[in-house]
Amino acid sequence: MSRLQQALTLRGLTLRNRIVIAPMCTYSATDGVASDFHLVHLGRYALGGAGLVFVEATAVQPEGRITHGDLGLWDDAQVEPLARIARFLKAHGSTPAIQLAHAGRKASMQRPWQGNGPMDASDTARGEVPWRVIAPSAMAVEPGWLMPREMSLGDIEKLKGDFVSAAERALKAGFEVLEMHNAHGYLLHSFLSPITNQRTDAYGGDLAGRMRLPLEVATLLRAAWPQHLPLFVRISSVDAVEHGWSIDDSVAYAKALKKIGVDVIDCSSGGITTSPTASAVPREYGFQLPYAKAVRQGAGIATMAVGLIVDPHQAERALEDGSADLAAIARQALEDPNWPAKALTALEADQPAHERYTHWLPPYGWWLARRAKLIDRLGAWRG
Repeated sequence: MSRLQQALTLRGLTLRNRIVIAPMCTYSATDGVASDFHLVHLGRYALGGAGLVFVEATAVQPEGRITHGDLGLWDDAQVEPLARIARFLKAHGSTPAIQLAHAGRKASMQRPWQGNGPMDASDTARGEVPWRVIAPSAMAVEPGWLMPREMSLGDIEKLKGDFVSAAERALKAGFEVLEMHNAHGYLLHSFLSPITNQRTDAYGGDLAGRMRLPLEVATLLRAAWPQHLPLFVRISSVDAVEHGWSIDDSVAYAKALKKIGVDVIDCSSGGITTSPTASAVPREYGFQLPYAKAVRQGAGIATMAVGLIVDPHQAERALEDGSADLAAIARQALEDPNWPAKALTALEADQPAHERYTHWLPPYGWWLARRAKLIDRLGAWRG
């Protein structure tokens, strides 16, 4: 049995395999409400064999959306459309997961295909107007971007309460894994990084001060989330900017999160000074695997690897060499929603045809196994 195929138990929850569909923003919601698009978009990953499927970054406040098209869980009316998705995922073998987020100073933006910057007159013409953004300190992402308002202590208390309320709604919707978004220059990451946190109160200054709010939110989420269900945290393992957040900081932070009861660190990187879809980290295949391995070994906590994982053997090696406990794909899944089942099949290429398709749902695997027998007899098509 391949490592990818092996089940993984986290607290009282068992994943059918170790392939994860990472959170991917689609910017396609209306007023934060999921639609049929989201059901089909996410549902096909369960049909494709993934063990764990994440709903995209879901805002805990209306002002916490990246764009007008982001999903939200700040209102009870947003629960049932998401519950429909969670039910479908679970009914077809995948564990439903959701990522809770606040975009901070990267909120109130255009959708990527509409400019990927601060909203302007073209967005207003579509009926989408900007809103005031918040951050730990009054520092814009780049020149020309919205200047955030520095958060007051009252803002911080409200934020913590809204994270908890969103987690309670996520549980009501039937999700079984909760992830706190703490990466890519969004609000909680911007508290961690010395680049963006210039506060002089208890929520700024040294490493302990900058970690204070994210740790408080994680503590509240762990208390609100059932003890038999796992809690993940996505981090930017490094800022990749001089004097920014480092991998050593990430290990220290992961140790603190582990004490709180966080179960998995989802290791991404970058984003502190760039647009949401850009990164200062040089990209190559599996470029974030070393971060996942460093956090896993340094903090003694399970990690999830993500970032240009495109081949099943590449993912298998990442698990075998101790880089991570879970392998996540994102854009690879957009290109091929059946990648999980195909990956597990590829890792068993030496098995008889009728045994290679057990990772597919029976309505698919039954047909594919029989076709494989025929193809094995015919040999490769040569035109």
